[in-house]
Amino acid sequence: MNLAAPPPETEQSDTAALALSALVHLLLLSALFFGVQWKSQAPSAVEVEVWRSAPAVVAQPELVPEPPPEIAPEPKPVPKVEPVPTIKPDIAIKDDKKPKKEEPKKPEPKKEAPKKTEPDRRPSFDEELKHEQKQIQQQKTVQEQRAHAEAEAKQIAQLKSEQAAAARSRGLADYVSKVRGKIRGNIVLPPGIQGNPEGIFEVTQLPSGEVLSVRVRQSSGNSTLDAAIERAILKSSPLPKPEDSGLFDRELRIPYQPFDK
Repeated sequence: MNLAAPPPETEQSDTAALALSALVHLLLLSALFFGVQWKSQAPSAVEVEVWRSAPAVVAQPELVPEPPPEIAPEPKPVPKVEPVPTIKPDIAIKDDKKPKKEEPKKPEPKKEAPKKTEPDRRPSFDEELKHEQKQIQQQKTVQEQRAHAEAEAKQIAQLKSEQAAAARSRGLADYVSKVRGKIRGNIVLPPGIQGNPEGIFEVTQLPSGEVLSVRVRQSSGNSTLDAAIERAILKSSPLPKPEDSGLFDRELRIPYQPFDK
């Protein structure tokens, strides 16, 4: 065994290791100490000035208070209804078991005896002949009455027609007489007229009576007299109007004589 002393380099390395280990332990202890002190003391405030634009203010939503919960009303107690006692009637009900009086039976209606039907009987030849003759007589009577009524109606119609024609003739005669009277007041008769000759003239006129033309329909035999009558008719325009407007005629026939009868 060699118990020689270690070399000087080995001693220096051990000393450095011990010194490093002691330094590490000191650092750990100091770290623990300062950590406990930092936790037990409040940190000092630090003032920092920051120059920035102010941020936009965000409107906070208003908090609407919640309505209080509704409290249900307490149910009211339902009063108890006591049953009403039934009262028995004092009047006793009659017993329906008593025998009822029998009602008198109504008499049955009498049955009518069936009518005897007569057997169908065919009419005889004489009865049929009489019936036919009666029908023929009735038809003749109806035809005769109808023919008589038609004949009477024709007679009445003819009578009315004759009366109307007579009335028209009278009205027309009066109308023509008025026209002749006006013409007579405007005529200048030629000299040397023999007798009382008659001439017929046709006058065309308007509804107002104004004369449009005059034409000789039948000469009086004297041309001078015809010309004088024609001039008088034209001079008498407008002619008189008839009383009945139905008598007016555009073509009026006027018979004229120079002297009154």
